[in-house]
Amino acid sequence: MDRRRLPPLNALRAFETAARHMNFTRAAEELSVTPGAVSQQIQNLEDYVGAALFKRTAKGLLLTDAAQTALPALREAFDRLQDAAELLTASVDGRRVTVSAAPSFAAKWLVPRLGRFEAAHPEVDVWLSAGMELVDFNSGEVDIAIRYGSGRYGGLEVTRLMSETVIPVASPALLEARPLATLEDLNAHTLLHDGSPDADESCPDWTMWLAARGVRQIDGARGPRFNQSSLVIEAAMNGRGVALAKRALAQADLDAGRLIAPLDIATAVDFAYYVVHPKPKGRLPQVKAFVGWLKQEAETHEAALRTLDLGAGI
Repeated sequence: MDRRRLPPLNALRAFETAARHMNFTRAAEELSVTPGAVSQQIQNLEDYVGAALFKRTAKGLLLTDAAQTALPALREAFDRLQDAAELLTASVDGRRVTVSAAPSFAAKWLVPRLGRFEAAHPEVDVWLSAGMELVDFNSGEVDIAIRYGSGRYGGLEVTRLMSETVIPVASPALLEARPLATLEDLNAHTLLHDGSPDADESCPDWTMWLAARGVRQIDGARGPRFNQSSLVIEAAMNGRGVALAKRALAQADLDAGRLIAPLDIATAVDFAYYVVHPKPKGRLPQVKAFVGWLKQEAETHEAALRTLDLGAGI
C-alpha cells in the first residue's frame, strides 16, 4: 500500500477509541472533542474505506464484520506507534543512562559497584537519582528504576535482580563489650529499628522477630527508629545497638568487618529487588548495557551469599 494514501490518523484514532468504548460520547471525552467530531471522523473513515464500521441498534453500537476484522491489527499498530513515540522522546544522548533507586540501595549496594560498570563501559555516563518516590516514566527523564517490592509493575518490563533477608547486626566493639551469644542476651542491648516505608508485611520488625522465636521477656518495641535502611546500618556500625538489617544492604559492611552478624539467623522476606523500565527504553544500547551489568552483579552477590551461608551452616 502507498503509505501516502493511508487513512487520516485522527480518523483511525477516533474509530479505535469508539470501538473500545462502544460509545461515541465516552470516546469524545477521552479524545477531548465533541461527540459530533467523533461521529464525523468515523464517517470520514467509512467514506475512505467504502464500508460501514458500526451498526447502530436500539441497544447501542455494534461493530461490523469488517471493523471486527481490522480492529486487532489497528490496535497493534497504535501500540507500535506508542513505542516509536517513546523512543523519539528517549534521551538522544547515547552516553547517558539515568537510573532511579532508593537512597539506601543506592548508597549501600549500587554506588560501591558502579566503578566496575564504568570500567567495562567507559562510553556510558551513569546519572543516578536517589529518592523514595515512584518514577514517572512518562516524563522521559529516567531510563531505569531499581525497586524493592513485589515485582508487579504494570506496563513495564521487569527483571528480578535478587532476594532479600533480614539479619541482626552489630559493631565488633559493641559485641566485645557486651557479648551476644543467645537470644536472651538481646535484653542487654539497645534495639535499632528500620522504619523505612516498605509495605512488606513479610519483613519482621523486632517485635515480630522475637515473637517468632518464642522470646517473650524482651520488649521488641523499645529503641530508636530510622526512616532509611542505610541509617539503621550506620547506627549499628557506630555502636548504637543491634539492628535488624536488610542483608543485601549490610553485606559490604559485614565483609569489611565493620559489622558482625552474631546470631547467624537470616529471615527471608517476600519482597525482592527489581529493575524496571518501559519496553522501548530497553532497546537503547546504554540501557541494555546497564541492565545486563546489574543482572551480573546481582548474580555474583547472591552466589557469594550462598557460599557464606554454606560455610556458616545457615
